[in-house]
Amino acid sequence: MRRRGVGAVSVVDVVRESARAGRMVFFEESARDGAQAKTLMSAGFRVRLAREQGAVFGADGPRHVVFAAGFPSVCGQEFEATRRVALEAQGAVSPAAICRGTVPDVRLALRAVRGAAHARIMVIVAASEATARALVHSDARAALDAGLEVVEEAVELADGVAVDVCLVDAPRADHALVAEYAGAMTARGAGTIVLADTVGDLLPVQSRTLFERVAAGAGPETVLVSHLHNDLGLGLANTLAALESGVRVAACSWLGMAERSGMVATEQLLFLLAHDPAKAAQILGPGAAPWWTAPDLTRLPGIARMVSAETGVPLTVTTPIVGTGVATISTGTPFTHPQTFQPYDPQEHLGVAPTVVLTHLASQRVVRAVAQRLGHELDPAQTRTALTWAKDRAYRLSQAVIPDADFATYLAGLTAAAPAPTPVPAPLPVPAS
Repeated sequence: MRRRGVGAVSVVDVVRESARAGRMVFFEESARDGAQAKTLMSAGFRVRLAREQGAVFGADGPRHVVFAAGFPSVCGQEFEATRRVALEAQGAVSPAAICRGTVPDVRLALRAVRGAAHARIMVIVAASEATARALVHSDARAALDAGLEVVEEAVELADGVAVDVCLVDAPRADHALVAEYAGAMTARGAGTIVLADTVGDLLPVQSRTLFERVAAGAGPETVLVSHLHNDLGLGLANTLAALESGVRVAACSWLGMAERSGMVATEQLLFLLAHDPAKAAQILGPGAAPWWTAPDLTRLPGIARMVSAETGVPLTVTTPIVGTGVATISTGTPFTHPQTFQPYDPQEHLGVAPTVVLTHLASQRVVRAVAQRLGHELDPAQTRTALTWAKDRAYRLSQAVIPDADFATYLAGLTAAAPAPTPVPAPLPVPAS
């Protein structure tokens, strides 16, 4: 039990409990930060996504997933969407509402999640000089002082809801100042302290240094959360650097959705930490035990397709883990030795069966395999003819992949036109001598 403020209700903060036990927690941002990628999830879909994501961890969903359901002060509809997630997805995840660092915003966020099991709010506080001037028109220390007061009041008002704090633009702030207030906010009852890079321009070594310095200055009671963007294509690398420093709560977003170039993708981070214990140990340290319940990775492709359909964010052939190119083979040697040319077995880890795809790079083996999948057995001559047709079509149309329907139509004509076997004439009678 951890008492959250004088006179407040005693609750078990399962996120703090998990992080301090060395377990991984994913702070899911696709419904909230993903909106800044110009996407909008309906209330019903947010509930569905929260339930599906929690189910990846079975009954331990609330201990492994914080689901940022929305930003209630945006409008009435956003409040209602956040409220629905809190009430309808409780038990599957720890639902959270996001708010600015003002008491009215805090009250509204608390109303949105109050009564839900494992509910949380996250209070946004400017940490750097630049963001303090932009957001609250003061210097950084004054902004952090004001944020500390809001956090204290939020904890008093929380009535069983956990209060997290997001320190905006932490990398460009004075790290000692960030550490000072991270420790003070934790002492006042904050559950976790999110360090947001905001502009996404960190290098991995800078990410590791940031979290190490703040952790050392804030003290052992402080639970830090990484919230790192992908503007330089380093969101995943920077998040891994934070985890190497000891962080165990990481913000992420399905398909990497967030403002500008997005943030670390949920499916990539989760898969990397779960598919190979040896890799996880390299990141989290020897003897790491990151799961209360090991995640069911076979759920990832389906969730990703669901999110893509809802938001319009495409899954491409090169999207890692959940893209359309995963488990596809189009060339000869990978066809005959697939394990030599892939870092993991998609069928074993993701439940994705391998598929042979016909392209301009096809070999005779590939042509025969695709034809067989489409119900045609080709002899050597037909195989050579079909291979010539496939390459000619691909280059003529400048389209690498030949759709199954087009190849099936071609094969129907090819096999129908195959000449009948030439009859063998009967032997001539041997004339009598």
